[in-house]
Amino acid sequence: MTLRGRLTAAFLAVAFGPILFGAVFVASTVTAVDRSRATERLAVAATAVRTSIDALCQQLRAAADAVALTVDRPGAATQVVGRGLAAAVQVTDVTGRIVVATPDAPPTPWRDCAAPDRPNGMVAALAVRVELRDDGGNPLGTVTAAHPVDPLLVARLAAVTGVAVTLLDEAAPRATVAHSTESEGGREAVLAAASALHGEQVTSTPDGRYLRRAGPTRGQPLPLVLSVPSDQPAGLYPVLVAVVLLAALLGVAVAWRLARVTTRPLVELAGAVDRVTAGDLTARVPVRSGDEIGRLAEAFNRMTRETGGYLAALASSRDQLRGHLAVLGDTLASTHDLQRILRVILHSALAATGARAGAVLLTEPGGGLVAQCTEGLDGRRSGPTAPRVPLADSVVRTVAATGQPCRGRAEATSAEEPPCHTYIAVPFAVEAGESGSSRPGEDSPSAAHARPLGVLALYDRLGGEEFDDDDLATLRTFAGHVAVALDNVRVHEEAQRLSLTDPLTGLWNYRYLRESLRREVERASRFGRMVSVLVLDLDRFKKINDSYGHAAGDTVLAEFARRVRGEIREVDLAFRQGGEEFVVLLPETDARGATIVADRLGAAIRNTPVTVPGHAGVGHSIRFTVSIGIAVYPDHAESGLRVLEAADEALYAAKAAGRDTWRVARHPSRIADPGEGDAGVRRAPAVPPTREMPVTAAARSPADGLPRAGPGGATGTSAEPGEPG
Repeated sequence: MTLRGRLTAAFLAVAFGPILFGAVFVASTVTAVDRSRATERLAVAATAVRTSIDALCQQLRAAADAVALTVDRPGAATQVVGRGLAAAVQVTDVTGRIVVATPDAPPTPWRDCAAPDRPNGMVAALAVRVELRDDGGNPLGTVTAAHPVDPLLVARLAAVTGVAVTLLDEAAPRATVAHSTESEGGREAVLAAASALHGEQVTSTPDGRYLRRAGPTRGQPLPLVLSVPSDQPAGLYPVLVAVVLLAALLGVAVAWRLARVTTRPLVELAGAVDRVTAGDLTARVPVRSGDEIGRLAEAFNRMTRETGGYLAALASSRDQLRGHLAVLGDTLASTHDLQRILRVILHSALAATGARAGAVLLTEPGGGLVAQCTEGLDGRRSGPTAPRVPLADSVVRTVAATGQPCRGRAEATSAEEPPCHTYIAVPFAVEAGESGSSRPGEDSPSAAHARPLGVLALYDRLGGEEFDDDDLATLRTFAGHVAVALDNVRVHEEAQRLSLTDPLTGLWNYRYLRESLRREVERASRFGRMVSVLVLDLDRFKKINDSYGHAAGDTVLAEFARRVRGEIREVDLAFRQGGEEFVVLLPETDARGATIVADRLGAAIRNTPVTVPGHAGVGHSIRFTVSIGIAVYPDHAESGLRVLEAADEALYAAKAAGRDTWRVARHPSRIADPGEGDAGVRRAPAVPPTREMPVTAAARSPADGLPRAGPGGATGTSAEPGEPG
């Protein structure tokens, strides 16, 4: 729809709407008032019908009582009929035989006034039945007084109520009209409408009459329909429709004229916009008036002049930004070196915004900020040796604490921030609990639940101007890249850790065992120290699987690993070699210290059973033990794999000794000669003695930065020489 059409429609809605609403309101009000009045009249008429029929029934009861109380019942019956109290009287004995009957009785069936149920057929007369009894109370018969239900009675009811009355005949499957004061043409409409009525509902007929049912009910056994004509003025709706149509035609003409005058300048403006869209920045719009449309034309002309200047500047900065984004994309895709990524992002942000200096600061668990990467800040360090920036009264503190970006002109800087004239700082975060971060340049969809990572801050825009909203949007984009880079590095490190751990127990796997054993042996060889290797194997583990199932076996393995971690130092390493076999590396530990650890591990496993779920929710308490083989470098072998083999042989010796014990590998100085048996022993040259150096539980992790298997975050105590913690 065009603007002219919308303006026309709006004017019609404003001008024509109240007229249409008024017409509808008048029509609905007249109809509601008419229906309300008709309902009230019908209610009064229904009350009058019930009162009239009740009076008739009372009259019949009085006539029957008068006959029943006399001895000369035939004479009394004749007098009652003669006085008009009843149309007919019948007296029957106890067998139902008629003994007295007045002439000209109305046809049957007679409907008892006190009958509680609906009539099964046409009601020919209303009757009241009175029982005859002797002095002893024994039944002698009945006296029945009746009055015919005929057109005369229906006419009398219509005269009393002031409405049309229709008596229905409900004997047939489809009700018919028995007697009615309605006109011949309206009876079918009344009958059709009455068939759908229930209770005291009021309905209307197509010819404009309102009607309701009055009975049959207790005390009023006649199925009657009452109706009144509508009092609504004739021709009301055609008059209202004509008024509405006339007002609509007049409104369309006026609205079209106003819309045409209003939209002509806008058509000219739209043509100029099309020319600018096609690339013609010389297009101008004539200013014909000083109203809002005239000011719009002036603003358009000013916009086209300034746009030409902006295009040249944008073309230059676009090529420069493309180069920086290309370098940034290549860096993010090709490396997991966090320092290199942060340097490229910071350099690109400085170039895109024209800032003199900047820094990327990351939050620490202790609540401080550390400058991971800086540029243009004299005397500032970044990286692992960078100074921690406390969350004091500073710009970066405000941004990190509130999670809201901040920009402006610096009036005074804190000791933790560099001196500057203007600044801009944007936080970056990763969704809590999510592996991925928000997309670069987009705010987190639930910032309130985001985990803050740090702040990207820039200082002193070249040229002396303050940073604007465009710089803020640009810096948000680079802050998003920082969040993505941090999350990618974290995911990479997590994937590397998962590739080296056992998923069931959480201990290091066999792949990391070989690497760690080689590294620890090389370190011990370089510094003249010892490394003890413990090979542990759960005794009769196959019986546990066979008796309780593999799920119980997995529970036992996980609990065993937990207890092993609880008994070793933070610098010690625990591995799952495969199945129920485990390995523990004890750096800076001799054979005596290794046996102490073995005793402690055996007691921790032996003394406390493991409860596993069984069938029907019943738990089973499983006791198990462990056999341990011990070997020490360089006492038992000269390489890591040989030490592991020696410890494995010692494990078999522990198994052969009855299990639930430990054995130290045989010293290479005791090698049996062939043919001598166990008694024959040949001495080998003595190995130079070595001395173990004490190592605290809080020793620094190896240079590869991988975590240690042990009580996470627990504070250990120093171990004595030869006795690990």
